[in-house]
Amino acid sequence: MQFRHHRLANGLDIVAEVDDTALSISLGYYVSAGARHETAGNSGVSHFLEHMQFKGTGQRSAEQVNREIDELGGNSNAYTSEDQTVYYLHVIPEFQSQAADLLTDIMRPSLRDSDFETERKVILEEIAMYEDQPPYGAIELSMEQFYGNHPLANRILGSVESVGRLSSTEMRSYHGHHYAANNVCLVATGAVDFEALIKQIERATEEWSSSSLSPQNYAERNEQKRFGEHVVPIASQQYVVRLQDGPNRKSPERFAWRLAANAIGDDGGSRLFWALVDTGLVDSIGLFAQQFDDHGIIATLMTCTPETAVQNWEKGSEVIRSIKTEPLTQHELELVRNRVCASVILAAERPSNRFFTVGNGWVSRGTYETLTQTVENYASVTLDQINAAAQQIADGVGTVTSVGPTGGLHFS
Repeated sequence: MQFRHHRLANGLDIVAEVDDTALSISLGYYVSAGARHETAGNSGVSHFLEHMQFKGTGQRSAEQVNREIDELGGNSNAYTSEDQTVYYLHVIPEFQSQAADLLTDIMRPSLRDSDFETERKVILEEIAMYEDQPPYGAIELSMEQFYGNHPLANRILGSVESVGRLSSTEMRSYHGHHYAANNVCLVATGAVDFEALIKQIERATEEWSSSSLSPQNYAERNEQKRFGEHVVPIASQQYVVRLQDGPNRKSPERFAWRLAANAIGDDGGSRLFWALVDTGLVDSIGLFAQQFDDHGIIATLMTCTPETAVQNWEKGSEVIRSIKTEPLTQHELELVRNRVCASVILAAERPSNRFFTVGNGWVSRGTYETLTQTVENYASVTLDQINAAAQQIADGVGTVTSVGPTGGLHFS
């Protein structure tokens, strides 16, 4: 493995983890534009724009874009999150040049009004479909409750109202500002010809301009309320979510916290699993961590029948609180560390997985971390460190959201 980095004159970053033994390559653009960069007036524009990127460019029609993706084989996709939008292709090395050309071209879409109106209907259908499916927006509701008026409370899809009133002019302005060269990073992993990639992208983006980007909004979280509920008569199960503070992406404590969350609430072999899932009390219960540049959350999510929701939630809360009197053992640390390290190592066998690890690490922290370094970071977590994280999880005061057919339930 060899890490390579080059910054073009226009500010565009190109980074790669080159593995000459790999049989594939992954290429993609990371754009630092997501839901947190939006306002109430253009909520959902990042995700909407992600769709529009595939509707044609000055060189290719929408049909040509999709046909060329098919001809390249491999896999392609895109996603929008709270803080970024990512477009990527996983192909064989022989198609590096074609893949890079296609990806670079769709980064400058035509954004025609006719396509805009057609895709608006698609987005509105997506919002309706999402709201009709379990867990019926429970995570989004809990994020709004937890973050209040902080930008991380913004919904990725936006709302029917915000998407309905968004104009193509606003989208073009958003694209011109946020898709500037100095707000974009091209990431490549696998059997990459890095020198050829630099030359190609330098030519293809020579007309891309930079932008005067506003500083990231690192405001303090403004929590609104401790409990909220949303009654969904058609639901058959109750979904309960608790959010509490956790480490951010840059915190060295994130390794100990991930191990602690897994030991307490992984979907197999954790304390919550043995107490509630293995015994048949709930359909699922677990802890997971999500990290942003300036904030982090630990989420507890439980799914079960409405009639047993309150007592099961209390039992799960007791399991978490019991960490204070029954700390995690050395055996539990070794089990969870082996499980997490194995998952990291197995995932790293594919350039398509390393693409996300390398890209997120560079865009979020400006650093490159080898697989060995990642494993060592988990391996070096001590029993005192994992228990310190577990104690903070047990002591954490957050917000609870209940979504399901029954209202008026009380969850502590």
